[in-house]
Amino acid sequence: MMGERKLTGWHVLAIFVGAFGVIIAVNLALAYNAVKTFPGVEVKNSYVASQTFEDRRIPQEALGWSVVAKNTGGLLILSITDTDGRPVQVGKLDATLGRPTHVKDDKTPEFSFDGTAYVARETLAPGNWNIRMKAVALDGTPFEQRVVFYVKDPA
Repeated sequence: MMGERKLTGWHVLAIFVGAFGVIIAVNLALAYNAVKTFPGVEVKNSYVASQTFEDRRIPQEALGWSVVAKNTGGLLILSITDTDGRPVQVGKLDATLGRPTHVKDDKTPEFSFDGTAYVARETLAPGNWNIRMKAVALDGTPFEQRVVFYVKDPA
């Protein structure tokens, strides 16, 4: 016959310290990973950027462009169309491809216009991706947009 085990104050203290120790350790690990993978600021001074926002937005919206991205068959396709659905060729295109949560996978694809869309050879892992694009229309109007797309698992 086994002796009865008593729950003493030391046992309760050990349970209390152990439970809170686990909670604190998990919180510290999550906070460390959140700070480590944060890509940083979008603009140096948000107030200054907000002062010119409307001046940049109005001409950009007047272009009437729609932008869609997809990744298929090892190709990254960036389609820019006008209000009538016709493909748009830009004067200049700078694009950064990356994950929305960190910058370690960021790349600068070499897009070329094939007459209907901008195409680059990129094989992407499944998940959420962003293209942070800056383009200049042929008339000199700047156009900036973050294009969000999802790559499905091939399996």
